[in-house]
Amino acid sequence: MKVLLAGPGAFGIKHLDGIKNIDGMEVVSLVGDVPEQVEAVAQEYGIGHVSSDLGEALAATEAEAAILCTPTQLHASQAIQCMQAGLHVEVEIPLADSWADAEAVVKTQKETGLVCMVGHTRRFNPSHQWLHKRITAGELNIQQMDVQTYFFRRKNINAKGEPRSWTDHLLWHHAAHTVDLFAYQAGSPIVKANAIQGPIHPELGIALDMSIQLQAENGAICTLSLSFNNDGPLGTFFRYICDNGTYIARYDDLVDGREEAIDVSQVDVSMNGIELQDREFFAAIKDGREPNSSVSKVLPCYKVLHDLEQQLAG
Repeated sequence: MKVLLAGPGAFGIKHLDGIKNIDGMEVVSLVGDVPEQVEAVAQEYGIGHVSSDLGEALAATEAEAAILCTPTQLHASQAIQCMQAGLHVEVEIPLADSWADAEAVVKTQKETGLVCMVGHTRRFNPSHQWLHKRITAGELNIQQMDVQTYFFRRKNINAKGEPRSWTDHLLWHHAAHTVDLFAYQAGSPIVKANAIQGPIHPELGIALDMSIQLQAENGAICTLSLSFNNDGPLGTFFRYICDNGTYIARYDDLVDGREEAIDVSQVDVSMNGIELQDREFFAAIKDGREPNSSVSKVLPCYKVLHDLEQQLAG
């Protein structure tokens, strides 16, 4: 399968590394704004075509699928552009930064019938998969999820410490992971959501601290703390408080409530959540089925984010 990848930044590299481990996949085009960066990454990964323009790349190559790791503000429009050009799409989280744009992507997916999935990686991390399998088997029920999403990001830099041309967002990007995962793991839609935020940063124009409360229809609750001000370990840490044990997931690793490691190496074919996400995308295309984290399945998450944004603005 021929693949186009747009956005050779920190996360684009993670996808390229994952794709190397998947048989039958060839990245035929790399799209990015910085010519030197695009050329260097293309050379390292043996990608034959580079471009600064997505439209040109779509016309010049025979790509069947696109992976979009571009700035948040471009996700919805580029996903629609790729589907209208006949490509299956995997767009990195968030799907969009507005409810209207999220709905527009789903509308295009339904019109084209193509595979379109969003990079809600937590659904694929072995740690969360291990818990999901126990929950769906009836061995666990979530009482509460306590989640911390912490970065030290008072300047516009990416995960590699490089300058970023766009502004990241606690609500539409980082909260999206947890809002979707909570409903997915609880097996129940979110019926209550509240948020408060700290002061707006004078340069970035966003709040650097936020607190969100969620409740699912089945009664489970979630408390999410987000900060770009945290000077300490970076990332998102999930505490699952269940009726039958407590578990802490840190990306692909899992421990119990007493910090004793749980072996999740046999949960799936890889211990890399990004690779597993990409494998699901390609398998769904080959099988002609709806993928886990399809745009339709994650759309309720974006309605919750929209409602929270309206609440914060009010």
